[in-house]
Amino acid sequence: MQITLHPAHAPAYNAYVYTGGKDFDAAKPTVVFIHGVLNDHSVWILQSRYLAHHGFNVLAVDLPGHGRSEGEAPASVEEAAHFVADLLDATGVKQAALVGHSWGSLIALQAAANLKERITHAVLVGTAFPMKVSPALIEASLNEPMKALHMVNVFSRATLAAPPSALGPGTWVYGASMALGRRVLASNAKVNIFHRGFVACDSYAGGLEAMSALTCPVLFVLGANDQMTPPKAAKSLIDQAKASGKTYHVVNVPMGHHQMTESPEETLKAMKDFLSQDIA
Repeated sequence: MQITLHPAHAPAYNAYVYTGGKDFDAAKPTVVFIHGVLNDHSVWILQSRYLAHHGFNVLAVDLPGHGRSEGEAPASVEEAAHFVADLLDATGVKQAALVGHSWGSLIALQAAANLKERITHAVLVGTAFPMKVSPALIEASLNEPMKALHMVNVFSRATLAAPPSALGPGTWVYGASMALGRRVLASNAKVNIFHRGFVACDSYAGGLEAMSALTCPVLFVLGANDQMTPPKAAKSLIDQAKASGKTYHVVNVPMGHHQMTESPEETLKAMKDFLSQDIA
């Protein structure tokens, strides 16, 4: 579904959201899914479709300048967080839960901090703070993006084949991720969104302040074998949530950084249980 957004300080543009195979209904409890660097809405295929068919309104986004979305690709977490607010305004959604993966988890965190009571739940999948990216990987994403894409997919995967519930029996997840990355990179001829996304992750400094500002409960979904954002890398955010009196839960799932496709059922269960709290 294409939605026209009207940012305060930029021209209007169309953004793509996947609704999980159901008609959009702003009156239902809404969940916004936010992907990470060089991904798109499709990484949430199991979780978005399940929730859309079990009582939730789903908006799985392509970030601006990614995939099917127009607009300027965000150069920072803060810019991307404004996109979330613009999306809710454009769709008439009064309250929503935010689910983000990797870079998307930082976007969800910052957006939830900005929007206060408008956000009912925050789910941070494969998160870390600070989310530092190695200088070699940042450089490769700029000058040798295919090499960088290979590096990312080697380190971010803990299995070669996804469980049947994710992408279908026998799916080669490494090859699928490489193909997705190439497609998303090619979707923006103006900007290297691979490099821009990594710089946005690396430079984000507001994580602890954002956690303190949240008014909603938080779920951390962490991959036990995640080499990109290992569970210990989320400790500062978890400690801040505890110190600032937030309601939070931590769920560790097997496999690596792509929890949504490597541990799809465990990730879905964690989300479903958490999102069902306080939603009537």
